Amino acid sequence: MESVSAASLKKEFLDKKNAEADLGGGEKRTEAQHQKGKLTARERISVLIDDGTFEEIGKFVLHRSKDFGLDKEHYLGDGVVTGYGKINGRIVYVFAQDFTVFGGSLSETHAEKICRLMDLAMKNGAPIIGLNDSGGARIQEGVVSLAGYADIFYKNTLASGVIPQISAVMGPCAGGAVYSPAITDFILMVENTSYMFVTGPNVVKTVTHEEVTSEELGGAMTHATKSGVTHFVSANEVECLLNIKNLLSYIPQNCEDDAPRYPYTLADESRPSLNNILPESTNQPYDMREVILELTDSESFFEVHQHFAENIVVGFARIAGRSIGIVANQPAVLAGVLDIHASQKAARFVRFCDSFNVPLLVLEDVPGFLPGTDQEWNAIITNGAKLLYAFCEATVPRITVITRKAYGGAYDVMNSKHIGADMNFAWPSAEIAVMGASGAAEIIFKREIAQAENPHEKLQEKIQEYTEKFANPYRAAHRGYVDEVIYPEQTREKLIRAFEMLENKVDVLPRKKHGNIPL
Repeated sequence: MESVSAASLKKEFLDKKNAEADLGGGEKRTEAQHQKGKLTARERISVLIDDGTFEEIGKFVLHRSKDFGLDKEHYLGDGVVTGYGKINGRIVYVFAQDFTVFGGSLSETHAEKICRLMDLAMKNGAPIIGLNDSGGARIQEGVVSLAGYADIFYKNTLASGVIPQISAVMGPCAGGAVYSPAITDFILMVENTSYMFVTGPNVVKTVTHEEVTSEELGGAMTHATKSGVTHFVSANEVECLLNIKNLLSYIPQNCEDDAPRYPYTLADESRPSLNNILPESTNQPYDMREVILELTDSESFFEVHQHFAENIVVGFARIAGRSIGIVANQPAVLAGVLDIHASQKAARFVRFCDSFNVPLLVLEDVPGFLPGTDQEWNAIITNGAKLLYAFCEATVPRITVITRKAYGGAYDVMNSKHIGADMNFAWPSAEIAVMGASGAAEIIFKREIAQAENPHEKLQEKIQEYTEKFANPYRAAHRGYVDEVIYPEQTREKLIRAFEMLENKVDVLPRKKHGNIPL
């Protein structure tokens, strides 16, 4: 028999090692993963990353632990697949926790692999994507595992505002593990298969005697509607991964870069249908999304935080191929008022856009801040100030369009000229005033109305007087607070030109270590 060469033996050994690593925790555990409606770590990466571009790092890493029988159980890669590849031709770094290996639990070496990847992402200025599916800290390793989490949190914080960080929770994410996604820029979850909580249902039951399921406590829709922790909810894992790819198409590689520009040929940019969106009555609601869809490129609006604080709409879109961030009051929900959750939601989005050079468009129809003890006692003052601070601090191009109401302090907060907006447009229907005409008339003309023979008739007369004087955009335009009063149909064309004009905007904040945003 012909002897086998040393080279072929080495190749055979490497092939065996690669196959072993690719198998993760084995066929039975892979099948169990599939039965839950979940993909494996490598399957997720294959959906996310452009074909043939993924390069794995640390494929043969093994844990170093010897306690509680771990010295007899080793899996190549130690429960996390790390590497880099391309999404739509752009470099990204990705780690995917492998639930088939020790339940995806985090060990010392598991954490080292993630931290190494984050260092590479920061040095090379590219987004990092975490596909989380883990039972938490590897208990057998004790404090070493906890230290690994802290190392990751520290890297997340250093990377914040330097490179985009995206977290997809595609299984359990509990205890301290939740704080890494919480620091990142966007969190995506999958209905019925992913959940996040600091303490699980059993602990909650023991401490508070509340009966609650994992889904109720920390499922995708819970965090999308109640807590606002998650930004996107997907029906399945493939949809979740495609949402990541879509999200990346709107944002740059890093804080020094610009978002991708898509080819666009200017044509007739007039949108006559905008003339008919606002109802006759100023107290009637309408859906601000209708305005957004008319102003932005076809099928380009990608809403963020859709199910949380629905009285404000935020998301990415394109105008003439240029990526922008949109913050818009939503008159169809709570008349578009600003409240605690809306302020938090919008402030976070504004700060992301400012961190990564994404211009901002604000569509304003706001009657004020939501009144009531619940709001005051839960710090609407501090939370409203978060949005105010975020806009004041933002140095990206900022444009506001006032479609209807712009009342009181909310007018100031929603990217007014006074807090640094570059261009402010108003429709003829805009009402820029301290408050609505009815409330203002009742205060200003209180005595005159009370002494009138017909108080109701006198009130209507004074409301009309106040409306003609203040409830319009022209007083603000006379002062230069509004740059131009425009017909609704002109808005898209005006925005295209204004964003083009602001393309090379440079604005420098006062020298400081960092500001102290009211948290």
